[in-house]
Amino acid sequence: MTDLLDQRLNRILPRITSDDFLSGSGIGNEIAFYIFDYPPEQELRVRDFLNTLLDHIPRQKPGLRVKHINLFDFVADYLKSRRLLDKAIQMQREKGDEALKKALAGPLHESKLGTVFADAAQPDQHDLVIVSGVGSVWPLLRSHTLLNNLQSVMGKTPLIMFYPGRYDGQSLRLFGKIKNNNYYRAFKLVCCSWFVVSSSWLLGVT
Repeated sequence: MTDLLDQRLNRILPRITSDDFLSGSGIGNEIAFYIFDYPPEQELRVRDFLNTLLDHIPRQKPGLRVKHINLFDFVADYLKSRRLLDKAIQMQREKGDEALKKALAGPLHESKLGTVFADAAQPDQHDLVIVSGVGSVWPLLRSHTLLNNLQSVMGKTPLIMFYPGRYDGQSLRLFGKIKNNNYYRAFKLVCCSWFVVSSSWLLGVT
């Protein structure tokens, strides 16, 4: 699986810096949302790759305006701006995760965060938006509902979400286990998902 992940990661830079990708060629009137799914146990490795990717993009495509948003940092900054972060930390310590999740359900509702995300990402001023931290922010924020609320604010700017789980083009499974509601509005960033190729290899299918 390590070799497979290497192969898929190595295809990202040339793909996302190509003119066809950045112009939305080939996707018609669909929204330019893309998902790169990966084995959740490879989270730290993907984080390292993402840092390298962000360093190499300016060399591959000088002048490309890229915005990276880590959802965990995004939520923490948002709560801090509303003077809720310290209270949230205290509540988690005293009452636990479920109480915190319930208390933050209103402030972190995805319909509200769509506008906040747009303010942070500024899609009209960037050529590409990269999203990470999906697993770290769960269950306070669910990626598929956030994506649903970004459709009206991202315009034609491509958005790539690095997803620690499975995406088969129809539904998302966070960590490969937790099934979210059906989501089919995003394209797979590379042609196949890690779990599809792995399953085919195990079954002897080529």
